[in-house]
This record gives sequence, structure tokens and C-alpha cells, in this order.
Amino acid sequence: MSTSGVIYCVIPRELEGELLERMTQHYAGNPNVQVIVDRREGGSNDRRRGEEQVVDERRETRDRRRPRALGTFPPIEAFDAES
Repeated sequence: MSTSGVIYCVIPRELEGELLERMTQHYAGNPNVQVIVDRREGGSNDRRRGEEQVVDERRETRDRRRPRALGTFPPIEAFDAES
């Protein structure tokens, strides 16, 4: 089967027994839909599970703004709105 134009209906592993057969039957007449079960193994810092992320202490935050121009600037006169 070509994966071009295929829509995947992903069933969570925890709901496989409840949904897989029903969804497979539901989409049986549609060749563009493939029902699959999510078999991925979650990592130790899986963000979806609300666990704390491991922060790399070596990471450095840099200021990416342009540096201010060097030197002094001549004073400017404020615009007088009343004239």
C-alpha cells in the first residue's frame, strides 16, 4: 500500500482492545484510512506525561539583540507640537 495520501487513525495502546476492531470496521470502506495502534515506548522525560524535563546545565542563553552603536550622539531638540 502506498503511504501517499493515507490518513492514519492512531489508536492508543491502552484502548486497543476497545477501539481497534470498531475503528477498523468503521473505515473498512475507505482505502485512504489506515487504522494503527501506537506502539511507541515513552522516554524518561516524556513531556506528554507531565514529567519534569532534564535541563542541561551546559546550555547557555545568549542575547541575540544587536549591540548598541558605539559612541555618543548629539542632543536633539524635541518636536514642539504647539507650533
